[in-house]
Amino acid sequence: MQRGKISFGKIQLNVSKTPTKTAVESQDAVGFKKIDKQQMIRQIEDVAEDLESQHLRDLMGISSFGRKAAKVFDINEQIAKARTSAPPVQEQETNDDDEDIIGPLPPSADTETQKQQDEPGTNSKKNTNDKKHQADDEDDNDDDDDDSDEDDDNLIRRIPYTHEVQMQHGSRAVLALAGDPSGARLVSGSIDYDMCFWDFVGMDSSMRSFRQLQPCENHPIRGLQYSVTGDMILVISGNAQAKILDRDGFEKLECCKGDQYISDMTRTKGHVAQLTSGCWHPFNREQFLTAALDGTLRIWQGLRAKEQLQVIKTRAQGGLRTNASACNFNRDATLIAAGCVDGSIQTWDTRKMFVNTTHCVRAAHQKGSEITSIVFSYMGQQLATRSNDETMKLWDLRNFRQPLHTWSNLFSRYDTTDCCFSPDDRLLVTGESLPKEQKEANLYFYNTQSFEEVQRIPVASSHVIKTLWHPKLNQLFVSCGNGIIKCLYDEQRSIRGAKLCVVKTHRKRQQMEMVGVSQIITPHALPLFRQEKTRSSRKKMEKARMDPVKSKRPDLPITSGQGGRVASSGGTLSSYVIRNLGLSKRVDDDQDPREAILKYAKDAAENPYWIAPAYKQTQPQAIFSEKLPPTDAAPAAKKPKTDADET
Repeated sequence: MQRGKISFGKIQLNVSKTPTKTAVESQDAVGFKKIDKQQMIRQIEDVAEDLESQHLRDLMGISSFGRKAAKVFDINEQIAKARTSAPPVQEQETNDDDEDIIGPLPPSADTETQKQQDEPGTNSKKNTNDKKHQADDEDDNDDDDDDSDEDDDNLIRRIPYTHEVQMQHGSRAVLALAGDPSGARLVSGSIDYDMCFWDFVGMDSSMRSFRQLQPCENHPIRGLQYSVTGDMILVISGNAQAKILDRDGFEKLECCKGDQYISDMTRTKGHVAQLTSGCWHPFNREQFLTAALDGTLRIWQGLRAKEQLQVIKTRAQGGLRTNASACNFNRDATLIAAGCVDGSIQTWDTRKMFVNTTHCVRAAHQKGSEITSIVFSYMGQQLATRSNDETMKLWDLRNFRQPLHTWSNLFSRYDTTDCCFSPDDRLLVTGESLPKEQKEANLYFYNTQSFEEVQRIPVASSHVIKTLWHPKLNQLFVSCGNGIIKCLYDEQRSIRGAKLCVVKTHRKRQQMEMVGVSQIITPHALPLFRQEKTRSSRKKMEKARMDPVKSKRPDLPITSGQGGRVASSGGTLSSYVIRNLGLSKRVDDDQDPREAILKYAKDAAENPYWIAPAYKQTQPQAIFSEKLPPTDAAPAAKKPKTDADET
């Protein structure tokens, strides 16, 4: 059987054509050709291997040995089978003879109109079909409305506001609020210069802060923010110098203050006017950004140096200086955005020089009204701004000329009122200051896709200033104008945070009363009325230790004598009892009796008591006996001379 040439690729089968062409090709492909020397050697080696394998099969009794031979396909046979099994197809010739079109042509418009005229029932069928399609479209619209309602319900369920707890910061407005990235701590700053630290793990149901301090003395706290690692806190106050504190409130860095007599702000080492806003770098723990009323934004490099890295100037439309009231980084730190007092929004690319702006919208908000907050979304494609012109606007960075939507009638009295995105960027949250005709200020939730109001929550009978939606805890922290911080959470969707404090009971501490004794110093008072100097407790204890009565010192051991204390007191038990009871004076046994008598001789001679008073009247002059001569007379030469001897 003849085998045709096998080629890898697309095999085209034309059933209508005769196999004459393929037969000719097969005849051309088969024939005798010259074989070179190498091919002949290969064929001889193949034959030798076949003979050797056949010999081994005969010896081992195996029918087949080695690899299985490849199956050979006959192309002509396959084509013949395909012709017999293929269905008959009607051929249609076109202008091009080389191309064959399989299948009928689509009907033209003229033929369709002719068929419709020929068949009168087709119009009614078409009308019924159109009605069915319209009904289906209406059903689809209803389904879309139902889906939107379900989406709104899902968004409402995502808001954690089923429970709330209250923390008392003070009595004045809380202007700053920041949460630890891990969700363990919260810091707040107010207009009365105080800064409070809240620890959710250590607090109980009383919700009291564990530390309160004044980091910037007599300047209100305008902004607070934790670093990306949570080990440092950036403090923005009414002063021109920003400060960095550690987690426990101890100061680590204070920025330099610039020279206010230099007109070019790029030549100074720091700000020369009040700070308005500040934020940390999204992933660099040592870099942060500040804005002030001197018309500049400054990038600082953490704890290494006290001088800024870059200085950015904000310009008005005429090239004059304007002040930035809010600033922020985007999520990947490629853009810096600033909201200015003239109502403009300006952005700069951090990968380029800060000479020209990347985006600049001059009439973003009303001129003269401060932009109090500027926030990037978590995805980084949207930007939200809040202003004192009672509006909040949502912008798309891909089309930054016009806002996506503007929400109005949002009264704001403080220049730190902010807005924030939900963790999934589907909601935009902001608060309002308390108008005169309302009793409670509300917290508003808006859909970032349909721009509709999703929920309105009354918070307190005071202004709502700061709003923080913590992405890890899924809890809302809201600061108010009366010094109260409210925490909204969901019992099922929220984790840790305020939920740890609510379950802990408050234990009352034992009260200890201490009375302070005041000392009156009278240097010229009499010794009877003179008071001793106040001494420390240690000195008082040492003095009382030296006193044997106060210290209750036991009797010292006896160093001499025998028989112990009984024998030393008199030798008998009765003498010991008498002397210890005080019935007789104690006489020391070690004293010499002659010395004890002679010590009264002088007193007896001067003041006689026993003998001399009896002879005072009868014998006032005491007459003593004459001296008797000694029995052993001494020689005359040795006798002392007397008056009688001289006469």
